[in-house]
Amino acid sequence: MRTEPLSFLKGEIMLGKSKSDTPTTEEFKTEETAIRPTNKPVSASTRTLIGEHISINGDIRGEGDLIIEGSVKGSVILEKYHLTVGPKGQVDAEINAGNVTVSGRLTGNITALDKVAITKDADFNGVIKAKRISIEDGAYLKAAIELERESQIKAVPMGKSPKETTSEFQKEPFRPPNEAEKGK
Repeated sequence: MRTEPLSFLKGEIMLGKSKSDTPTTEEFKTEETAIRPTNKPVSASTRTLIGEHISINGDIRGEGDLIIEGSVKGSVILEKYHLTVGPKGQVDAEINAGNVTVSGRLTGNITALDKVAITKDADFNGVIKAKRISIEDGAYLKAAIELERESQIKAVPMGKSPKETTSEFQKEPFRPPNEAEKGK
């Protein structure tokens, strides 16, 4: 292989190679390397990985599961999908997702449609709003937690309106006995 000093030929940078050493466009076109677009919709099982050497500042929105092993600052909105902050992940963001699993460092607020899982390797500081939460022994957690209640539907007897049933079940409020009644 012949090396030459850095030269500019027709707008191309040639690093230590002559024009004849570089492959032509035709050499790159093969049946195996051709990229063909697909019209398939993104499936719920699609996962995207932000690697440990990647850093993102800004908003992330998506329709698929996301695993963060790198650094993210901003917001992450995944609506109905799963966000995982991996053991090497460092996140400073507002999170809105279906489910969230934290195994790395996360500072910010989490709003989950269902469950938030804090693993033993996690370092979390923020607010959690979810229907369910699990915290493994050994996790570092400094948080305010608000668990949403499932809407409770009261059974109404057949043929009666809800107003009629509430008046039937009213109880007198509990009043502790005063000192005069205790002596009687």
